[in-house]
Amino acid sequence: MQTAKHLQQIQPSYIREILAAATTEGVISLAGGLPASDHFPLSLMAEGFAKMPDTPALFQYGETRGYKPLLDYLDEHYRVASGHQMLVCSGSQQGLDLIARAFLNPADGVAMEAPCYPGALQVFALAGASIHPVEQNPTGPNLSQLELLFASGKVKLFYAVPDFHNPTGVSWTLDIRKQVAALCRQYEVALIEDAPYRELRFAGQQLPLVASFCPERAMVLRSFSKISTPGMRLGVLSAPEDWLAPLLKVKQASDLHTSIPMQALLLDLLAHPAFPAYLRQLCGIYRERYQALVSALSDYLGQEAIVEPVEGGMFAWLQLPGRDPLAVAKEALAKGVAIVPGNAFFPASESPQAESPVSAIRLNFSHETPGTLREAVRRLASVLV
Repeated sequence: MQTAKHLQQIQPSYIREILAAATTEGVISLAGGLPASDHFPLSLMAEGFAKMPDTPALFQYGETRGYKPLLDYLDEHYRVASGHQMLVCSGSQQGLDLIARAFLNPADGVAMEAPCYPGALQVFALAGASIHPVEQNPTGPNLSQLELLFASGKVKLFYAVPDFHNPTGVSWTLDIRKQVAALCRQYEVALIEDAPYRELRFAGQQLPLVASFCPERAMVLRSFSKISTPGMRLGVLSAPEDWLAPLLKVKQASDLHTSIPMQALLLDLLAHPAFPAYLRQLCGIYRERYQALVSALSDYLGQEAIVEPVEGGMFAWLQLPGRDPLAVAKEALAKGVAIVPGNAFFPASESPQAESPVSAIRLNFSHETPGTLREAVRRLASVLV
């Protein structure tokens, strides 16, 4: 059977495909956005698992919006904006897909930071959207470019990851957050604020969501993959009430509802008295692993280790001026370390050339131990030096 035309132009995810090679014996993977599997909060979830057979109602069909006790908890915990409602998704990735299918017509414009999360690039390309990259600075998006784009009338949505951006780790300053919100209001552009790493801060000061400065123009995506387990496939989308109705229609047609047992298990975990301490411990572990990665890069690469510091999240962005990041990734894999080339984070037409100053590779530090990270950098250095 012939593939649908809108799917034929979609490239498979480099990251998802490299994960197969990255699991080969002897290969150290810094490629995937994997949380620390040796620190999953499984012991805190044990009681929730054990009592599930005593609640058979959890295994019946449920409401499309989600498990009400979980929604009530999240509404209070996140202090969701007045007039906003929440929708539980099968991972925040599904939330992004629901937004694209509910609000985008072919050729509608979507502004995105460049580089950008590849999963978002795939979703918007599948929707037939016209993607407009916006240069990213160490403090956030280039505001001049963003305003010119908004003023052109070509953009309907602006997708952004303001906290510990994937892939660069950049966090927007407070001033940038306020100015972006003001532009969304002025030009009536909808903001999609993706916040999967927000709770993984290990340095610096927590800043307000960008959406808090323009709630009537914003949707927020949150993921629980990074603070519980990714296999649970749970995320939540919050949006103005009138925006939620079309999202619910698409969700109903997509999968009826997200797994109710998993939602109940997540609620037990989030409400567990020991969960805040667990989350603090996890951030401390990521700080240690990030420092180990940066220290190894400095020791093995010296002045060639061009990495902007990050205050949380799971990624470091190693710039490689004058190098072809795809060639580096292939050579590194042959040396036993998997990485993701910067090309994977740009639309195909915008992928940087080898001589571009933005040529870079993404390194994940959350999954491996400090000692393994150091060995991975040693192997990478044999390619770069």
